[in-house]
This record gives sequence, structure tokens and C-alpha cells, in this order.
Amino acid sequence: MSERSERIARVLREGLSASYVEVEDESHLHAGHAGAKSGGGHFRAVIVSERFEGLSRVAAQRVVFGVLGELMTSEIHAFAMSTFTPSSWSERGAG
Repeated sequence: MSERSERIARVLREGLSASYVEVEDESHLHAGHAGAKSGGGHFRAVIVSERFEGLSRVAAQRVVFGVLGELMTSEIHAFAMSTFTPSSWSERGAG
């Protein structure tokens, strides 16, 4: 895990009281991409938190973007995510 992905994972774990967070730095796949020139990275994440309970997928993503805050304008150019409640994560056979 890259230093930036570790920092993002820590912010998500703390900000969402997440029971599971996995952040993958995919920046190397986007070398030469216009967004890569700004220094912001490309990341993919799986996040499990009770905070997503009762929220639509879009609402859960808004919560995540709110927690990431300033990182979205500095460290992150693109952020793909899958959000789960503990029960939906368990139903997938994970955790």
C-alpha cells in the first residue's frame, strides 16, 4: 500500500468508524493522464461502515467524499468506491 493510500485509509477508518477499509493506489495505471499531471492520484476503495445503514449508494458515496474533504482537492484526482454496511458485507461472504 502506498503512503497516500495508507493516509486515505486512515482518514476513512477514523471518519466513518469503518470496520473494514481497503484502498488501492491505481495511479500507475493512469501515467500520462491529464489528471495525473496535477499530482492527484487514482484510487479504488472498499469501505464497510455502519454509517451507510439506510443510505442509498449515492448518499453513502457523498458521506465518503465529505470525510475525504480536502484530500479530494489535493491528493486525489479519481476515487472509485464500493460501500457496504456490515450486514451487506457479511452477506457477500466477506468479513
